Amino acid sequence: MGRTLLDKIWDAHTVRTEDGGRCVLYIDRQYIHEVTSPVAFAGLERRGIGVARPAQITATADHNIPTVDQHLPIAEPESRRQVEALAANCARFGIEHFGVGDPRQGIVHIIGPELGFTQPGMTIVCGDSHTSTHGALGAVAFGVGTSEVEMVFASQCIIQSKPRSMRITVDGTLRPGVEAKDVVLYIISQLTASGGTGYFIEFAGEAIRSLSMEGRMTVCNMSIECGARGGMIAPDRTTFDYLRGRERAPQGAAFDQAVARWETLYSDADAVFDNFTVRLRGQFPALNEEDIRYCCMVRMHLSQAEIASVVCLEKDSVKKRLKRIRTEKLASAKGSTLEEILSRL
Repeated sequence: MGRTLLDKIWDAHTVRTEDGGRCVLYIDRQYIHEVTSPVAFAGLERRGIGVARPAQITATADHNIPTVDQHLPIAEPESRRQVEALAANCARFGIEHFGVGDPRQGIVHIIGPELGFTQPGMTIVCGDSHTSTHGALGAVAFGVGTSEVEMVFASQCIIQSKPRSMRITVDGTLRPGVEAKDVVLYIISQLTASGGTGYFIEFAGEAIRSLSMEGRMTVCNMSIECGARGGMIAPDRTTFDYLRGRERAPQGAAFDQAVARWETLYSDADAVFDNFTVRLRGQFPALNEEDIRYCCMVRMHLSQAEIASVVCLEKDSVKKRLKRIRTEKLASAKGSTLEEILSRL
């Protein structure tokens, strides 16, 4: 029987399986930030132990820092203490830290891929639910709690039950103005906010393959919004081209060797998923230019819940729903061309 992409990566990182089925899973990289790491570091100090593999941990401050005037002290006392504690803890335990002022500092789930730390086939954790973002590069990535952050600090492993697997295939092409977030919001609206609970979702199909790496990260980032443990997309030429030349990615011949390994990371044709494979076909969504104009207007002004109820529905449903939702906003779209609407997004 064939294996899924999840099977291939998970099984390769399983140190042993405990009684009851839980796995001791080796973690290739842990990302940390200032909010969920202080208590984990305090736990190490209390136990009198160090960090097992500091070179496989990457830290950045991204939750409690100001967007502007970063050269000034952080005004909010608790935020300032957390940022200072992260810097001090990383210095004490020998962890690379991209702090305020470092040009490599940024949102933890963005700098990982941008710097080339995140690579296909890896297992990745972070004390943040949107760790699933890294799955866009063909990694098994998921959020963990503070006690699990400490567990990885101490052992570079984590105890986890293997998630079930689901594949969602989006075939066809995306119409102008339809982007990655529209696709995943539609998927969530069909699965419901809890439809992915307990699953790792593999996203596949022509429409998914057509997305940029940033678009794929958007899809995997939002997989948790339907309750999934994480999302992932098998690596391909888009992935390899994105990683080529990144600061912490393999270089030269080592990169070519890595690509040869990464090319084996896909679900086999006869792989069996634990849940049905959802297939969405055709030109996505099945709307004409007028409907797309309205959907774009909605996306500029409505909440995510409202967007999920409108974008990508069939033509007649779109028109009925739009008449019900914020008609005063739709009025401002009248007379605008599609290009004018798109330019405001």
